[in-house]
Amino acid sequence: MKIYTKTGDKGKTSLFSGERVSKANDRVEAYGDVDELNSVLGALIASLAEENPEVGRAVEQIQRDLFCVGGKLATTPDSPAFEDLPDLDEGALKRLETEIDGMEKALSPLRGFILPGGHPSACWAHVARTVCRRAERRLVAMLETMEVGPEGQGPSKMGTYLNRLSDYLFVLARYCNHLYGFADTLWEP
Repeated sequence: MKIYTKTGDKGKTSLFSGERVSKANDRVEAYGDVDELNSVLGALIASLAEENPEVGRAVEQIQRDLFCVGGKLATTPDSPAFEDLPDLDEGALKRLETEIDGMEKALSPLRGFILPGGHPSACWAHVARTVCRRAERRLVAMLETMEVGPEGQGPSKMGTYLNRLSDYLFVLARYCNHLYGFADTLWEP
C-alpha cells in the first residue's frame, strides 16, 4: 500500500466513516490536534531518562487513550463504524487523577505561576499541555457546530478527559523537573 493516495491534493480528506470533508472541517481540526498532542507525547517519552520508566509507561497509556479519542472524532456518529470503535475505558479519567495525586505528593506546594522550562522532559510536558488545551478548545468548537454522537460515548467524556489531561501534563512538567533536579522558575512581573 502506498502512503500517498493523491486524494487529498485538493483540500479534502476522508473521515474514518468514509465521508469526504474539507481539511478545514471542525472535526478534522479536532482530531488533528489530538494527533499532534499524541506526537508531542512521543517526544516527551523520548526525552525521559531510562531510570524513570514508570513515567514513560503512564504517558504511553495516555497515547493509547488518545487513539480512542481521535478515532471517535474522525467518525460521524451516525456511521456504523462509530459503534465499533473503542471508547475511552472507564478507568482513563481515574488513572489521570491518581497519577496527578501521586506526583503532587512529591512536589512542593505551588506558590504562584511558573515559567515553562527546565529539563527537556518538562519542556515537552508543557508543550503537550498547551496542545492539549487547544485540542480541548477545538472539541468545544466542534460541539457547538455539529452532531457528535451519543452523550455516553463521547463528547463530554472526551472533553473531561482532555481537561484533566492538561492538568496532568502541568503536574507532570513540575514532576519531571523534580525528578531531574530542576527548580520551578516562578513568574515575577
